[in-house]
Amino acid sequence: MATTLVLLGHPERRSFNGAWADASARAARDLGHEVLFSAPHDEGFDAAEGPAHYTDPPSPFDPLKAQEGTLPADVAREAARLRAADRLIVHFPMWWFAPPAMIKGWTDRVLAHGHLHDVDNRFDTGRFKRLEVLFCVTTGARANESGPDGREGNWQMLLWPLAQTFRYLGATVKAPVAVHGVHGYHTGAAQEALQARLSDTLARQAGLIAGWNDRANLSFNADSDFDASGRLRPDAPSHSPFIRQPG
Repeated sequence: MATTLVLLGHPERRSFNGAWADASARAARDLGHEVLFSAPHDEGFDAAEGPAHYTDPPSPFDPLKAQEGTLPADVAREAARLRAADRLIVHFPMWWFAPPAMIKGWTDRVLAHGHLHDVDNRFDTGRFKRLEVLFCVTTGARANESGPDGREGNWQMLLWPLAQTFRYLGATVKAPVAVHGVHGYHTGAAQEALQARLSDTLARQAGLIAGWNDRANLSFNADSDFDASGRLRPDAPSHSPFIRQPG
């Protein structure tokens, strides 16, 4: 039986992001998956890494060295969930052109050096090659503002650092899903139209999860695409503007 971990990165459990995460959990259960649900805001998870989390932190504080030791209880809980998962569905809003601090802090602390990765176990040799990850994202901006030529910036490129984070672990990252124009300032017909779109998204989530295997995967460079210095080989392909041939 597969295990799906749903991670909610919104502070309001009653938000659309919360309802969308619940829809993902229901869909996975309906497929017979064991479902784990992580709501860090509700579970007292501290997103800011620092020496206060450790009983004997190195001085000066070095997070990589600190993480090699005994993990704090909240990190150990989240890491155990991640280790158990075959699929990870991350629900969050885009705030200031990036995932919110809770999601960034969750990766900073939970993806602990020496436990979930190390120098010899990353990218193609990562420990999470069985893990498949899907981002379900909301933006406050309209869809046409969030595309490649939009003034808000391409929402999919804004997700690249988070996708690369899970690629670092060895995971497969699915093409993300976004619902645009989600904010609390709509009124009248605009509010009704938004609610119809949100309801439709929730209704279609079961189908999206059921079609998981048919969803495209994001492309990343293989380890062999880089030379001994870590630079992209001249004959290697480029899958993102973040890693490309110079010039």
